[in-house]
Amino acid sequence: MNKTIQTVESAAAGSAFLIEDVYPSIDGGRFAVKRIAGEPVEVWADIYRDGEAVIAAALIWRGEQDREWRSEPMTHHGNDRWCGAFTPVEPGQYVYAIEAWTDEFATWSHAVARKRRTGADVSLDAIEGAGLLTKAHGARQDAAAVIIRQCEDYLRNGDVASLLAAELGTAMAESQSRPDLTRSPLFPLSIDRDKARFSAWYQMMPRSQSALPGRHGTLRDCIARVPDIAAMGFDVLYFTPIHPIGHTSRKGRNDAPVANEGDPGSPYAIGSAEGGHDALHPELGTIEDFRALVATCLEYGLELALDFAVQCSPDHPWMTQHPEWFKWRPDRSVRTADGPYSDIVIPDFASVDRTGLWNAFRDAMLFWIDHGVTIFAIDNHDTAPLPFWEWLIHDIRRRHPEVILFSKTYARPKLMKGLAKLGFAQSFTYFPWRTERWELEQYLGELTRYPEREFYRPNLFVNTADLLPYHLQSGEAWAFKSRIALAATLSGNYGIFGGFELLEHEAIPGREEYLDSEKYRIKPRDWDKPGNIKPYIAALNRIRTENAALRQTVNLRFLGVEDGETIAFVKQTAEPDNAVIVVIALSRHVREFWLPLGDVTIDAGGQRHHVTTLENLVTGERSCIEWGGIRLRIDPERDPALLFRGLA
Repeated sequence: MNKTIQTVESAAAGSAFLIEDVYPSIDGGRFAVKRIAGEPVEVWADIYRDGEAVIAAALIWRGEQDREWRSEPMTHHGNDRWCGAFTPVEPGQYVYAIEAWTDEFATWSHAVARKRRTGADVSLDAIEGAGLLTKAHGARQDAAAVIIRQCEDYLRNGDVASLLAAELGTAMAESQSRPDLTRSPLFPLSIDRDKARFSAWYQMMPRSQSALPGRHGTLRDCIARVPDIAAMGFDVLYFTPIHPIGHTSRKGRNDAPVANEGDPGSPYAIGSAEGGHDALHPELGTIEDFRALVATCLEYGLELALDFAVQCSPDHPWMTQHPEWFKWRPDRSVRTADGPYSDIVIPDFASVDRTGLWNAFRDAMLFWIDHGVTIFAIDNHDTAPLPFWEWLIHDIRRRHPEVILFSKTYARPKLMKGLAKLGFAQSFTYFPWRTERWELEQYLGELTRYPEREFYRPNLFVNTADLLPYHLQSGEAWAFKSRIALAATLSGNYGIFGGFELLEHEAIPGREEYLDSEKYRIKPRDWDKPGNIKPYIAALNRIRTENAALRQTVNLRFLGVEDGETIAFVKQTAEPDNAVIVVIALSRHVREFWLPLGDVTIDAGGQRHHVTTLENLVTGERSCIEWGGIRLRIDPERDPALLFRGLA
């Protein structure tokens, strides 16, 4: 068996330090940790070496494309555990590492100080210390002045105290040579803008926005709806695909395999003679209309998000322009997707011209970015390999670090987490299928623990264009309110599909799909239909915006309510100067229960205090906490959610 033989020389030249257990890091640094621009990134690590030498350590970081490193000191917290922090102020890709070295002058001064306390002669030690001053180099002007002054004092009076001055130790710490400097591996870091952590999404089918029954909606119709959506407090307007739709194998109403005359087809069958992924469906309008839509969204505080699906209809222009990008059957027919997706074709991402195909999808995304799109929801991830997504995310982020990419898949749990590791700023979740209290507590506990919280930002969609969960199919208002209250308060990111506010609930029997789904038909609505819950949604979003504790996900703790059909939790800011206590009914029955709050504290005046008062965030009413808790009553038919701000 062959073994690498380590010589004495090679062993002696090895690192003097071990740098271990670096936090945060994902899979040993294979994937990037996610943070928000302008907030400190705190890093911990175990750093040690043999002997009693004094160790110094620094946290170094830079933009991925930058050449110059920036440095922040690390502090020893005991038991060889060190901590440091740095603050990237702009979105982008970064790297960080830890450096450790022996502070020779501090090691010398500590040893001399110990000897002096015993009364031992330190004259030779003083000469050695003065010699260390000659090794200082590259010191700043003020540090160099201190070193020269203290050296001259020692030469003049011969008193070792001149070499033990605290200011000299500080000056030498940054100026002496570091012959045993050791650097850890590099750790990647993805910095996003705040929208990646806090957003409220409103998904719509643009072609259904016409006020006139039977008419295909346009982008101008969508513009007319923007004020209403903004008034509900949403800040992301999310479109299903807006590209030309193929005719070959077009689906009919309710996913019928054959379309009838006038059926618009699924917008996910992308591409026709009118264009592909960088084209607008002609009936929606022009690119000038699209620019006007983007401008209107910005005027009302919304950003536009587009579905981005890497699939084609059989009529996509690429089919004739680049046949090498697709798989062909022996009879020269193109291979379509399996099962019910016969109206789409999956490109061959391993084709001989994979470079051209990958770049084509990237360029299509860049086209929409150039026209003002800042957010993309990526659909059908399993149609493309993982290396494609990692490459696409990195390439787009390198060019446009402000862009947010949302992983819309709800496939296998490990695949969902793997896609998040590859760089998606937000991810879909299993929230629509978590209804019991224990399920919600277990699942949100999983998403907010380490390491998931470092790379997986959940976006809790209540429903989608193709998902109507069973618990909403009764159409009961309390259930709709309960689910949106859960989504809006448990997570910093959540979303609904248009029609939720109207309590739409008619499903295909036995399935979690809408009857007469908008995916295959045009469905105009009366958006002010009686019985809507738009005011309720607006109030929720206002409370979210006004309370920083609800603008994030990870600082979440569940409270021990005895009622099994009620869930309670507290969310706090990192400081924590804002604490929100949420109690939500999971069934329609009126209930009374005791809410324990004895260990909930809040920062007030720079000190931690127990919460003594709850302020109802809807009514403004205040209630005192007695005996470590409070008795509450919920009538779900009136409002299934109680939201409080904790006061000290």
